[in-house]
Amino acid sequence: MWVIISAIIFFVLLYTVVPYFLSRGLGVKVFKRGRDLSKVAFTFDDGPNPIYTPILLDLLKENNVKATFFVVGTKVEKYPELIQRMHNEGHLLGIHNYLHHSNWFMSPWRVRKGLDDTAKVIEAITGVTPIYYRPPWGMLNLFDFVRKGTYKIILWSIMAEDWRTSGGSEKIKHRLAKIKGGDVILLHDCGDTFGAEMDAPRNTINALKDVLKTVKTKGFTCVRVDELLEKL
Repeated sequence: MWVIISAIIFFVLLYTVVPYFLSRGLGVKVFKRGRDLSKVAFTFDDGPNPIYTPILLDLLKENNVKATFFVVGTKVEKYPELIQRMHNEGHLLGIHNYLHHSNWFMSPWRVRKGLDDTAKVIEAITGVTPIYYRPPWGMLNLFDFVRKGTYKIILWSIMAEDWRTSGGSEKIKHRLAKIKGGDVILLHDCGDTFGAEMDAPRNTINALKDVLKTVKTKGFTCVRVDELLEKL
């Protein structure tokens, strides 16, 4: 019995914790920050959202900022007009799973199907096949980590913990005051996922009104993730 239990524990750790440590801790097989210290990349997860995504897109357009959106497949199907707008306004679209579920609790086949289904929906709307992928919570499983494929895994180098409303926009501005050249910045334009709060993106957008100006004052150019990857 103990042999079976030990084998199960070993497999679970191998499937979840080991790839998490290698990717999040050591940056193996993933992209977390760029080498061009004159550029930073703002990225937004969990959308699109019918309330907050349009407001965010207006703000980005006003500041001439191109960003990267890691979108959820079911929401892409529900709000295709927002996906089309992102594409038309020059933003990069990446995949954040078909459903906002952790890869730790899905089989490799289900993860792959969700990726491919989401890619097909985005391609049908924009005419472009997405190749960038950020798993929810940055949780890779063993098969994500070792497999070769068309998807490039993007994590982040700085986050603002903006999925909760506590601390308001001041907390977000304080955390983003630490932005450095080459950073990939993790933010959210939707708050309806597990552990998040529905109105949290309001604080993110309010904070960005100041943060985007500060970033430009420091001499950074805001670019899409694929532009940060160019010099690697």
